[in-house]
Amino acid sequence: MKVYTKTGDKGETSLVGGQRVSKCCERLESYGTVDELNSFVGVLITYCTDQKDVDFLVNIQGKLFVVGGYLATDNSQREIRSGNIVTSEMVENVEHEIDRLQELLPPLKLFILPSGSRAASFAHVCRTVCRKAERCILRLAKTGAVVDDNVTAYINRLSDYFFVLARKLNVDNNIQDSIWRRTDQ
Repeated sequence: MKVYTKTGDKGETSLVGGQRVSKCCERLESYGTVDELNSFVGVLITYCTDQKDVDFLVNIQGKLFVVGGYLATDNSQREIRSGNIVTSEMVENVEHEIDRLQELLPPLKLFILPSGSRAASFAHVCRTVCRKAERCILRLAKTGAVVDDNVTAYINRLSDYFFVLARKLNVDNNIQDSIWRRTDQ
């Protein structure tokens, strides 16, 4: 199989099912940003030393393919494949992991800067790219596309997970969160 097909040279690509669309449409922006997030998760994994974190992040990468497959399907034209359905169990799984990580952390009382260890900093990058993906998905829904509530809930919960993971990664590396302090100019 060739990597290049030349079918996208004029600015269009195919969705699941073969429907041709512009490469700058909201649907493509949505699943392209999910793909961007998945790539950053791959970088984050290289900085994690806790195998539980690595395993959960690898699982997230697989689930992001599910989300991408969902978003790459115009469900007004074609039924969503069973392997591309985002479930409430996926959302709950992230919630359980957030709860597990929060038990390991001191309470948060102030805003923190997105910084710390290299791993924590990449977790913050994942958080912000995840929020960008969420905005793209919401814009897609505003165009009239049907977006299942579990898709938006999963992406929303995932950004919360990356925030909590960043804090946990700083604890793992004996680095305190940097507190944001308002400065008057």
